[in-house]
Amino acid sequence: MAVKEINWDGFQGDIEGIKIIDNPQRVKLKSRDYFWYSPILNEILKKSHAHMVVVPASEAEVIKVAAACAKWKVPMTLRGGGTGNYGQAVPLVGGIVLDITKVNQIKEIGDGFVRVEAGMLIEDLDIAVHKQGQELLMWPSTRSQATIGGFIAGGSGGIGSVRHGVLRDDGNVRSLRIVTLEEEPKIITLEGVDIQKAHHAYGTNGIITELELALQPAVDWHHGIILFDDYGEGVRFGETLCREDYDIYLISVVDKRFSPFYRDLKDYFPPDKHAVFVMVGPKTIEPLKKDAKAHGGEVALMINEADLKSAGITPAYECSWNHTTLMALQSDRSWTYLQIAYPQPYQASIDEQIMAEFGDELYLHHEFARERGDYQLFALPLVKFTTKERLYEISGRFEELGCGVFDAHVYTIAEGGMKVIDPVQMAFKAEADPHNLMNPGKTSQQEAEQVLAEYGV
Repeated sequence: MAVKEINWDGFQGDIEGIKIIDNPQRVKLKSRDYFWYSPILNEILKKSHAHMVVVPASEAEVIKVAAACAKWKVPMTLRGGGTGNYGQAVPLVGGIVLDITKVNQIKEIGDGFVRVEAGMLIEDLDIAVHKQGQELLMWPSTRSQATIGGFIAGGSGGIGSVRHGVLRDDGNVRSLRIVTLEEEPKIITLEGVDIQKAHHAYGTNGIITELELALQPAVDWHHGIILFDDYGEGVRFGETLCREDYDIYLISVVDKRFSPFYRDLKDYFPPDKHAVFVMVGPKTIEPLKKDAKAHGGEVALMINEADLKSAGITPAYECSWNHTTLMALQSDRSWTYLQIAYPQPYQASIDEQIMAEFGDELYLHHEFARERGDYQLFALPLVKFTTKERLYEISGRFEELGCGVFDAHVYTIAEGGMKVIDPVQMAFKAEADPHNLMNPGKTSQQEAEQVLAEYGV
C-alpha cells in the first residue's frame, strides 16, 4: 500500500476514545465493496485496503477524525454499507476507512420529509417513516445493507425511479450536511441545486453526516410477475405502464434465461417465458391486467407486500436493477454486466441485432425510470466475461446501435459516468478537501495516475 510516511501514533492520539479496527482481516473486509461484479475492477482493486478503520458514533466524532486526518495528512475513504459496484469504498492509497454506520439516528420526520444521519440503513429508515404513513421516494435493491448516505454519495436511482425520477432530480434530496476535511473542519449545508456538488461524488469532496429527503404518502405496493413469449413485447408492455394515472413503483423486464438464477420463483418464472417484474398500487392492478392481456402477457403473480413476506416469496425489487447481476453471480462467477441507456421510443430492432450477434454471451434486462420528468429506458444486460477486449467490443456495439453506455468497469467518476470531469464538484472539492485526502484517485483517470504516483502505489 501507500509508502508515504504517516505518524500513526500521533493520529491515533488525536482521536483517542473513538473506535478503531486494526485487525488485518477485518480491515481488508471493510476496504471492499461489490467491485467484484466486474472482473476488470476485481483485478485492479482486490489487493487495495486501508491501514485501519475508524468508526465514529456521532457527528462530533466525525469532526474530530476529519481534523486529525487533515493534521497528519491521512487519506480517508468513506464507507456505508459497502454495496457500491465501482470501488467507491475502496481506498487506493491506504489511510483510513471511515465507517459511518454508527452515525445513524433519525433527527426529524415531518409531513413530506425526513431528516436523518447518513449511516442509517435504508430499510430501517423506510420502516420508520412507514410508521407515520409515509415512504421513501426511491432506494437501491440492496436496501437491507445500504446506508442512506452511501446511496446519495454513490448511487443515482433505483426502485421508485420510474415514479419519482433519479436522485439528482429537483426536490428528491432536500439538503445535505457536509463536514469538511481540514485542520478546523467546517459544517456546510447544501440545498437546492447546490446538492449536486456532493451527490454521486464517491465521498471525494466532503463527509455527508446528515441529509433531508422528500417523502410521499405510503402505498400498499403489490409485487407482480407478468410473463411473455416475446421479450420485445414485454418491454412494450412496460412502456404502456409509464403513464401519469398509474401507480407504478418498479418496472423491470428480464430475459427468460435468468429463470434458473431465480430458484425461489420457479412456480412463477418458468424458463420458457420472459418476465416483467412490477410494483404497483391497488388502483392500478386491474388496468395493468388489461394491458398485460392486450400485449399477450399472463399475470403469474400479484400479491401485496405483507402476504409476500408471509409466503416467503422473493420481492420484485430483488429481481431488478443490479440484484439481477447478483443472482447470476451467486450461480456462476463468470458473469458480469453493462449499463446502457436506450434511445426513446424503444426500438426492438436493437435487441434483435444484439441477440443475433452475441446469442448466449449476453442476457437482456431492462429497467424503466424517469429523469427530469421524462421516461427513460435503461438496461443492465448480463455478459459472459472472457476478456476485457471482448467486453468493450460488446459495449461498443451498443453505442453503434444508438445507445449510451455508462462504464461499470472503471473506478473513477468521470470515466464511469458522463465522460467529463464535473467542474462544480471539483470546485467544491477544493473548498471541502484542500489537502486532497478524501478518497484520492476517484475523480478521474488523470487524478488517479497522479495520486498513485505521489503515494508510490
